[in-house]
This record gives sequence, C-alpha cells and structure tokens, in this order.
Amino acid sequence: MNLPVLVRWCPLALLVLLFVAAADLQGDVIGPIRLWPGEAPGDTGALGEEKDTTKPTDNLVAGRRVIRLGNVSQPTITLYRPPAAKDTGAAVLVCPGGGYHILAWDLEGTEVCEWLNSIGVTAALLKYRVPKREGRDAHAAPLQDAQRALGLLRHRAAEFGVDSRRLGVMGFSAGAHLSAALSTNYRERTYAIVDEADAASCRPDFVALIYPAYLTLKDEADKLNPNLPITTNTPPTFITITQDDPVRAENALFYALYLKQANVPVELHLYPVGGHGYGLRRTEQTVTAWPDRMADWMRANGWLKRDR
Repeated sequence: MNLPVLVRWCPLALLVLLFVAAADLQGDVIGPIRLWPGEAPGDTGALGEEKDTTKPTDNLVAGRRVIRLGNVSQPTITLYRPPAAKDTGAAVLVCPGGGYHILAWDLEGTEVCEWLNSIGVTAALLKYRVPKREGRDAHAAPLQDAQRALGLLRHRAAEFGVDSRRLGVMGFSAGAHLSAALSTNYRERTYAIVDEADAASCRPDFVALIYPAYLTLKDEADKLNPNLPITTNTPPTFITITQDDPVRAENALFYALYLKQANVPVELHLYPVGGHGYGLRRTEQTVTAWPDRMADWMRANGWLKRDR
C-alpha cells in the first residue's frame, strides 16, 4: 500500500509522520541547570531581584529592544540542542556581554543560540554573575562560572549528546573578554573543587571573540591585559571587530598579534564601520555578516564535521 493510501485510511499514521517531522525540525532545550550545588563561591548573598533592567530610553539594536538582565546571583547554563538531522556533535558555551554589569540576554545570548543551532551546534547559554562583586576583579566571579560551566559540559558530554573534543566558547564585548580569560586560564580552577565535574578540563577547543573588550590595557593598547596569559596552548581563535568600535580596534588587533607570536592559529576580521553591540542582527552593514565567516572558520577546522 502506498503512503497516500495509508494516510487516508489511518489518520494516526499521519499524526505520527507529522510528529516525527516536527521533532526533526526542532531541537531540545535543557535547563536551566544550576552551576553550583549551593551558593556560588565568594558570594555572600543575593544582590536583589534578577530582572530585565532595560529602560524605554535605552538604545534599540536593528530597530529592536534588548533584554538587559541584571542582578544575577544564581549562575546557570541552558542547553539549546539543534534538530537531530543537523546535529554535528559540536557545542559552544555562549557568554553574553554587558560590561560585567548586565547581560545582553537576547541580543548576545538566545539569538546566538538559535543561530548556532541552525549550523548544527549545541549552544550552552551561560548566565554568569553580574554586576561586579565588591572587592573583586570584575571578571573574577564570571570566570569561576565559566570554568565550572565548561568543565560541567565536558564531564556530562555523553549525557548531553555532544563531543567532548569539540567544545568551544564564544563571547561578545565583556563576554568576549570572559571567553579569552577562560581560554588562557584553564590549568587550575579559581575556586575550591566542588565535585567530579571539576576534574574535567575546562580548556575550550576553540574560541570566538565578537567585538571584544579589555583584551589590552586601557591606556596602552599595545600591552596585553595581564589576566590573559597567552601560551602556545591557547586554543585557535576567531575575532571580529570594526575600526569605529569605541572599545578600540587595537584591542583586538594587538591581541591577535600576541596570538600569532605564540603560534596560536587566529582568524581576524576587521570591518570599517559598525560600532559596537550589534550582535548578529543583520543590517546593511557588512560587519553583520560575521556569522557566515565564523561558520566558514568552524567548517574549515573540522568542528562542524559530523563523525558520529
């Protein structure tokens, strides 16, 4: 009996077919998963209600508002799985920016996860602690969260259906600095070991820095930020920035030069205009095509090759 006849005589078969087709087009969302079994290390209590701090007067990006999530005291990861038919097994920890004050939750978070899913990559959206904790470096608590998150992903890779050898990190602005910090500070945890997840390496296999901040010193653009100790074992890195970015293009240019001097593979895209904080919302400006270049980079390096 051919398929049309089967469907005509068995409505249940049609429902099953539709269900299978829908499952193949949609991925799963897992989480949020709390990073710490108790209070996060070094924290002494909540900062207030976690909420969207966006005001009506705040700037739009590509004509749309941005969720600016503030007062994060319970760091988590949320996994966004690609459709089964596209799943490559690769995964990326996504670090939104926001000056270590807030998290640009949709612009540099959930929308990025959707894009990663579209190229067959599992996205793990990191909700790290902001704002800066009193008496600590701005990135200290977020780095603890990022180390814990990457180690947790690698420890539970089989459970999450990802390849522990293809775990990357990408970030935007301050989130890019956090991604760079993770890629250069992975030998030892910056917190007391919690459980077996902390025995797994928190070194990412590749790194993407989108309009990064704080990579070099504020008043000496040619001097590497000392909290980013680049070595020959720093992971391959992709960087995008514009000449008119207010955080200074030199911030990325000199970082790329330090990577080159350490023989770390680096791909740098410098665009003439575009400013800062565009996420991946497409406009007429050529810089907003950076996701295509990053996908090319990932594909060329074999991270999108499905080998399972």
